[in-house]
Amino acid sequence: MQIDFKGAGRCHKKLITKIYNKALEITDNNLQNVCVSVSFENEETIKQLNSEFRQIDKSTDVLSFPMLDIHYPEKLKDFKDEYSPDGNLYLGDIVICPNIAKQQAKYYKHSKKREMGFLALHGLLHLLGYDHIESQDEEVMTSVSEKILQSLNIKRGK
Repeated sequence: MQIDFKGAGRCHKKLITKIYNKALEITDNNLQNVCVSVSFENEETIKQLNSEFRQIDKSTDVLSFPMLDIHYPEKLKDFKDEYSPDGNLYLGDIVICPNIAKQQAKYYKHSKKREMGFLALHGLLHLLGYDHIESQDEEVMTSVSEKILQSLNIKRGK
């Protein structure tokens, strides 16, 4: 997987890369030349994006902007026609607010690493077609998230 990072430090890049590779493997979406962008933004910028694209005028922890019209249980292999002329399959963009992630880690009483990993994974799962609007969809998304994070020994709590 190719990840285009903006504003992320080396440790976050390493963590997110590891999580994304495991996520593609576990969700059976491990294809060649899959690309995503991950940006770290401040509360003001993520609030503007949330307002503009979701009509919610407040800051949030993570936003996903999918390039594919994919819905679970579809897989990336069903989108072979969506590869760009450069040979890449672009999933979309993920925007994370590290300040909110830090606050949430404290609130939920777990590490910043776990919160950042969870948010990055949450964003990717949305790009892969997972959702949490309906309770049954939320159960699937939560289960997949926990399976991926636990496989990498990224656990809840400190």
